Amino acid sequence: MSAIPFRVLPKRQHVNDPILHPLVSKWLTVALFVVPGMMLFLTFLLIPIAQSSVFSLYKWNGFGPLEDFRLFQNYELLFKDKVFLSSVLHSVVLIILSLIIQLPLSLSLALLVGRGELPGRRIFRTILFIPYVFSEVITAIIWLYVLNPRNGLMNVILALFIPNYENIGMLGDPDLALFGVFMVLTWKYFGFHMILYMAGLQGIPKDLEEAARVDGAREWDVLRYITLPMLSPTLRLTIYLSIVGALQQFTIVWVMTTGGPVNSTQTIATYLFKFGIQRFAPGYGSAVAVVLFTATFVFSLLYQRYVMRER
Repeated sequence: MSAIPFRVLPKRQHVNDPILHPLVSKWLTVALFVVPGMMLFLTFLLIPIAQSSVFSLYKWNGFGPLEDFRLFQNYELLFKDKVFLSSVLHSVVLIILSLIIQLPLSLSLALLVGRGELPGRRIFRTILFIPYVFSEVITAIIWLYVLNPRNGLMNVILALFIPNYENIGMLGDPDLALFGVFMVLTWKYFGFHMILYMAGLQGIPKDLEEAARVDGAREWDVLRYITLPMLSPTLRLTIYLSIVGALQQFTIVWVMTTGGPVNSTQTIATYLFKFGIQRFAPGYGSAVAVVLFTATFVFSLLYQRYVMRER
């Protein structure tokens, strides 16, 4: 009896077998999520930075080709300009005031409405956070009415409590205008920092604080040795945001004072717009932008490296 011939049938591919190699599929997924973001990052950040760096080397009015190459002359003029140096000083003043007034105020309110026994503290949280919801333009317009030298709300209230009170034009006084702008910045942003501090306080176990009180620690000692050290990551973050925000502040200052009176509220950003854009000198303005970017970038790197690093 002869053997029955047979042939080996090819193995049928399972319907669930992957079409692509797992490694290729993984990198395709990564590219799908990363490439769009990187394209936006390249288009709206890296390319403009590179263009500004090139423009800053030319004397250019924004029209026509780049022809008048000046190398670093724009930077030399920049650091010889007393108005620019005063704008840097004003930005530093805003930073210092934010660190010694705005952030401690925000922390105090966070402790009061976040950990304290204040009746109706949920309502107070909402009320204190409302200013941050307003846009910077709306905030500036509101405070232009409040600080109006004739019938502004601030002068009306002060006149009720101070005999023979004379109206103050805070934004028109070169000695007071910068502090008036800082008052508006504080009103706008203290609620934001307060919310950050409240979130940080939620991560601190109350048992530690209660144990310290049982052992006889005073409230100040509990705050100093337990609450603040455990809140340090949030404190470092808010300090960073305050410094960077003060360096880049533009909208509120510009709407309220346009950098005046007599350049007394000029910041680096308003100086860039006034002397670089409005005067049709984008080459010079690009030099200001490069200086601002370099200062912010270097500070961010150093702060991330030495202050916000993991313990």
